Amino acid sequence: MLDRVATVRGRGGPDRGGRALIGLVGAPGAGKSTVAGLLAAAVQIAGTACAVVGMDGFHLAQAELERLGRTDRKGAPDTFDAEGYVALVRRIRVQRPDSATVYAPLFDRRLEEPVGSAVPVPATTPVVLTEGNYLLLPEEPWHRLRRLLDETWFVEVDDVERRARLLARHLAHGRPPEVASAFAHGSDERNAALIGANRARADVIVRWHTDPSVH
Repeated sequence: MLDRVATVRGRGGPDRGGRALIGLVGAPGAGKSTVAGLLAAAVQIAGTACAVVGMDGFHLAQAELERLGRTDRKGAPDTFDAEGYVALVRRIRVQRPDSATVYAPLFDRRLEEPVGSAVPVPATTPVVLTEGNYLLLPEEPWHRLRRLLDETWFVEVDDVERRARLLARHLAHGRPPEVASAFAHGSDERNAALIGANRARADVIVRWHTDPSVH
């Protein structure tokens, strides 16, 4: 994976400081955040700075989901500020070595709410990873991400393991078992099917259990 990152950096060119901007996409519970964290740690151990920006920071606030009547579908494409996320990725894409730091939001899973301007992306950061569910959707505005990202990697894991992770996650966040099961086998599965339908559009497939590998 590090060799692949180095190859992408080599295509970044001097005007972008040799930056690699890579998107990690996959179904809920596939392990995108874990893979991003492992890859970022490996990049940093190798002596290169790396930032990780999550699409989840663009979740609509709970109050807005309630106003729109979408709380039971939290995690679906229309429960994100998609235009805001695309605009952030564009800012990172055009960021030059002498530009100001870009600040990205993050999603606090303890609060179940987004937190603004929490992740700094200094202009000199050579590797930026962004991870989320819908980086490969062909609809507006998501389809613009393909042109902004250097590469998009699809993260996948065995569906049985993925569903078990989702159920455990919902339970850990305090949802009653019946509610956790409804999310894991309802909206999460519908979103997974939507995401999986665009798997072939990815540049790289990352299959993993404990240790990720690139194929």
